[in-house]
Amino acid sequence: MKHTLQQVFHSPKFVVGFCIFSFIMLTVVIYPLFVKDEPLSIISQGTFFPPGIYTNVYDTIGSQPYTLFLEDAEAKRIANKLGDQERLDMKEWLVAAGIPENEIDTSNTEILMGQWVNTYDPKLQVPGMTQAKLRYYQRLDASLEGILATEGVTIAVKNPETTTLEETDSVAQTDYVNISDVPNVRLLLLGTDNFGRDVMTELVSATGTSLLIGLVAGLIATTIGLVLGLAAGYLGGVVDDVVMFFTNIFTVIPTFVLLILISYSIGQENRGAVTIAVVIGFTAWVWTARAVRAQVISLRNRDHVNLSKLSGHPVALIIFTDILPYIASYVIMAFILQVSSAILAEASLSILGLGPKTSEVPTLGLMMNWAMIYQAHILGKWWAYFPVIIIIALVSFSLNLMNTGLDQIYNPALRE
Repeated sequence: MKHTLQQVFHSPKFVVGFCIFSFIMLTVVIYPLFVKDEPLSIISQGTFFPPGIYTNVYDTIGSQPYTLFLEDAEAKRIANKLGDQERLDMKEWLVAAGIPENEIDTSNTEILMGQWVNTYDPKLQVPGMTQAKLRYYQRLDASLEGILATEGVTIAVKNPETTTLEETDSVAQTDYVNISDVPNVRLLLLGTDNFGRDVMTELVSATGTSLLIGLVAGLIATTIGLVLGLAAGYLGGVVDDVVMFFTNIFTVIPTFVLLILISYSIGQENRGAVTIAVVIGFTAWVWTARAVRAQVISLRNRDHVNLSKLSGHPVALIIFTDILPYIASYVIMAFILQVSSAILAEASLSILGLGPKTSEVPTLGLMMNWAMIYQAHILGKWWAYFPVIIIIALVSFSLNLMNTGLDQIYNPALRE
């Protein structure tokens, strides 16, 4: 056993795959210890908040201000609201409103803003401009208000007796707060999704659920394939004919089509994560059974097997002591491939809306389904779907890399 483990961990491919898979598993286990939010809890009002650190504005008002004189602060403040695209859009409107193009300098903020303030009219109907575009310019105009201001902002509260606003504080443009002084700060590594849920928390939970589905489905498929393959390969005769009859039937029927039909017939309310795993497992055993059968046929007439037969050992003992140990490495590799295939199968089903029900736990496929339904890929909200694609690719890649490493160790044709 020790020598076998040394061989396995001397395979570079297996080690790389094992490290990637272990890192994913550790993240799934450790992350919930620090972030205790429910994966499907809604934490924001709005959709697709971008990744970043979110600070409570209300709490910053009472925090200790620090004065910093940063040279590029004003330029960054202007660029945040008036980028290159916004300048080109303003130029487009000004030209459509009748200002000669050669008089518009998009690089000069003061001149450009002066032309915009003096010319822009939200009620003006520009020929050839759609209503959506006109509304965009109205939002742009509202965002540019006070962009060139140099004075600070006054904070006032309403007097309950006189109902007038009374100044309580002011915020200068050079005032800063230390983020450690703000009690309510939230890091959203991957922003929020279309429902306002933390994508990172959701992704970690979805990865764990998909791995569970893969492990359960892989265990079921490998067990069924192993039992049927051992029985058909060793006993032969009628048992072999019956097993191969059902194997050929499942081979002819496309597995994914069968998955779709079964999942649809179950109904969404009854489709839990374990249910989907069982369905995938009971439809994925075919190639394992055929491969194990072929291996057993090549072993059943070996000398050590014949010796056990002559000694009067029962069939079950011969199979488990004289045949199974010789194909154990292949069974492990088959299990790894079954896990990888099951994760991909669940993702495919969920993208079609036939995965686990959406009210219990997220899966990688469900996250892709939600991103597609709410057009995250069209709106450019990459954090809602791209990390999911990366995780699916990494899990499949790591498992297949581990399988390739084991194959190089145990397959004499590939052994170095």
